[in-house]
Amino acid sequence: MTTFSPNPDVPAAADAARASRYAGLSGRKVFVTGGATGIGAAIVAAFARQGAQVAFVDVAAQAAETLSQQLADEGCPRPWWRAVDVKDLAALQGAIADAATAMGDFGVLVNNVASDDRHTLESVTAEYYDERMAVNQRPALFAVQAVAPGMRRLGGGSVINFGSVGWQTKNPDYPCYAIAKSAVNGLTRGLAASLGKDRIRVNTVTPGWVMTERQMRLWLDAEGEREIARNQCMPDKLLPQHVANMVLFLASDDAVMCTAQEFVVDGGWT
Repeated sequence: MTTFSPNPDVPAAADAARASRYAGLSGRKVFVTGGATGIGAAIVAAFARQGAQVAFVDVAAQAAETLSQQLADEGCPRPWWRAVDVKDLAALQGAIADAATAMGDFGVLVNNVASDDRHTLESVTAEYYDERMAVNQRPALFAVQAVAPGMRRLGGGSVINFGSVGWQTKNPDYPCYAIAKSAVNGLTRGLAASLGKDRIRVNTVTPGWVMTERQMRLWLDAEGEREIARNQCMPDKLLPQHVANMVLFLASDDAVMCTAQEFVVDGGWT
């Protein structure tokens, strides 16, 4: 039986119980950017249900509180959260520092935050370009900068950056988003060697078209359904929990020798 979940982006506890268990994640400190809705909420929930101690930031304060309360009601460790606009790098790094003071050093960082707002080449101004990079590109590097000293104290850690198949499949509707997301593998590979000396692993998770509430509300129509059927090898819709499962693996000790790699979860689209 499926337990009712007030947040449609978060799988119910009964469904999550079927996920793999990673004993080493129990008690591990995890920080997630953009953790209140969509894929981020599924990641926060997946870690909490593993017994991890999770902190996250998001601009959506009500959704963040709802998620945090829901997980506490399930008996999971209640996530720490703060309403933060990641364009404000001082606020982002301040939240990471405050969460680490409250919880301890983070062994896992998930750079999930992003916004795939549609736009055309002709509409882009310098100001808009900078704003898109401030959401989709800059926060990842500065979040790594903030957590790396704590990971070194712990003797290692896992950084999981989020890419997108959107630019790989040549989606024409968001050139600024494509630029930002195509840079993620550069960040991953550019940090892997220097951080690897301290046993800090850096990988990219690249989702396909994930059926979050936002995607279904804004973009999924009859043609979109046909596009999924044409392009995915798998017949089922890609859900946030499918992506969260990959994140759990990369955060776990089972992935101890995985670094500088891209892990694609797209149902075979690319």
